[in-house]
Amino acid sequence: MKKIQVFRIVLFTSTAISLFFVPWILVWAWILPLPNTIQEQVDETVGHGFAGMIVYVDEAGKAPAFYSGGWKDKKNKIPADPNALFKIASISKLYVAVSITKLVSNQRLFLDKTLADYFPELAERIENAEKIKLKHMVQHRSGIPNFTDFPEFWQNPPQSSKETLELVLDLPANFEPGEDYEYSNTNYLLLRELINKELGYDYSQYIKEEILIPLGLKNTFFSLKEVDINDVMSGYYVGYEPDLKTEEQGMLATAQDVGIFLRALNDGSVFKKGEQEIYASIYEFEHGGLVPGYQSLAEYHKDIDAVIVQFLNTTDFEGYEWNLSQISINRIVKILHKNKE
Repeated sequence: MKKIQVFRIVLFTSTAISLFFVPWILVWAWILPLPNTIQEQVDETVGHGFAGMIVYVDEAGKAPAFYSGGWKDKKNKIPADPNALFKIASISKLYVAVSITKLVSNQRLFLDKTLADYFPELAERIENAEKIKLKHMVQHRSGIPNFTDFPEFWQNPPQSSKETLELVLDLPANFEPGEDYEYSNTNYLLLRELINKELGYDYSQYIKEEILIPLGLKNTFFSLKEVDINDVMSGYYVGYEPDLKTEEQGMLATAQDVGIFLRALNDGSVFKKGEQEIYASIYEFEHGGLVPGYQSLAEYHKDIDAVIVQFLNTTDFEGYEWNLSQISINRIVKILHKNKE
């Protein structure tokens, strides 16, 4: 039986009990007195039930600060390492959006061209393909269903992008292109495939050449196959004991690498002339990520000119752990504000 099938069985049987008790954790996390230091907040957050935590803070004019708490690997009692690799999940969409921006700037792609223009073979299998513009996919305004919303994706995980896309082909659109917003991972699956198609080689190589190498990011990777598994932080799902570290779930990076990228995204140094304006018109400048066992938040706060990256290696079915992570990073931001007073 595949791991994700076991997740669903275990979590379904525990949901009723969890729903009754967990909300009080959120209330408690919210009303606790604000600690004086970020390390105290990290320790407090870990105490809410997370296996381990990493925080990276880059305040302008100061050396970057690293914080950690709990376990990198709780079975082997290895403490959390602020330099560990972490599965960044949907934070990777920022790198893809930057890549699309650069290709648009170079007039290799065009924001107003349609899905049918770029993928004529899908014109009859994705509703409104002739009206879905490239910019709609970047902005999650395409109306294409999200493949991760379907139980089939988790019960029997697809082995390729083609198999994943098959989950949503021939389904009705959720709305007319450009008329609404709905987060859909399918958009970014198609964007990665579009980059591959335009370039004739894998999108990851383009990101390396255009983003990672120029920024000196040597600890950002696209697959577990590229790294030493011992460098990866373990991941845990509430109610399921095994470590999820060995599950292939996309991009990995250290908190510092994500932080350096986010700083460059916001100050414009990742862009060439004219690119930042294009990017600002199509996507956001911070992001979160969530896959089983791993949740991350990468934020930039202009008022204090600070980048905060937070990694937590525990997730749950109900989503309360995600809410706790948001409370935690908000409290870290408050501490930074307080320290500037």
